Amino acid sequence: MADFEQIYYRHFREVYRFVYSLSRDKGVSEEITQETFFKALKSIHGFKGNCKLSVWLCQIAKNTYFSYLDKQKRIAPEQADINAISGNLEEAMVKREETLRIHGALRRISEPYKEVFTLRVFGELSFSEIGGLFEKGEGWARVTFFRAKQKIQDLLKEEDEHEQDS
Repeated sequence: MADFEQIYYRHFREVYRFVYSLSRDKGVSEEITQETFFKALKSIHGFKGNCKLSVWLCQIAKNTYFSYLDKQKRIAPEQADINAISGNLEEAMVKREETLRIHGALRRISEPYKEVFTLRVFGELSFSEIGGLFEKGEGWARVTFFRAKQKIQDLLKEEDEHEQDS
């Protein structure tokens, strides 16, 4: 248990910052971060060491956050916060809809593309930081991010074409 306490203190800020970059809400970030470490404690025996511990924790945090979002959608439809988004209600709804489409496409791409894209866009990490997390170089992170963007764009294009055919 003392070892896990060290893990908690060593990685709490990093996981919190990652979740905050996704949610932009301090309360939600604290809740998700706590739940992440609870889940990690329950499944630490399953950590195989194939990646850095911080990557594993951020993956748990990302999945926990997306589960939280799914649950929130089922409980009550989210209201568009007009004050937080510049422009009128139509612009806010289009932006929100497009963001949901991107998240949907992101969930359908494979690793490591999904993780690299998430770390770059939502975690706001540099390419060299991402490469370091995966124990690869900055160039690898750049190429993987570019390919992830291409995969997401292709999925969104397919969606648009499918809607036009319907």
